[in-house]
Amino acid sequence: MSDRLNEREREELPDSAYGLPERREYPMPDAEHVRAAEAYFRDCPENLKPKLARAILAKAQEFGVDVQSPTILSYAQM
Repeated sequence: MSDRLNEREREELPDSAYGLPERREYPMPDAEHVRAAEAYFRDCPENLKPKLARAILAKAQEFGVDVQSPTILSYAQM
């Protein structure tokens, strides 16, 4: 799976696979997508960054991804 999902693949994902499930943004069904969410974190609206940061860390733990971004780690503590 690449870090790009087509519309059908996105529709098939459960809400729980998204970093921001209420918006169905930042899909993280696997380790590669966790890394992509980490890379695109800067594009997240400021008020949603703490929630997304915590979701990235949770999915990273689930898929064995080591998140070292000080920005994400900082927002996750908010």
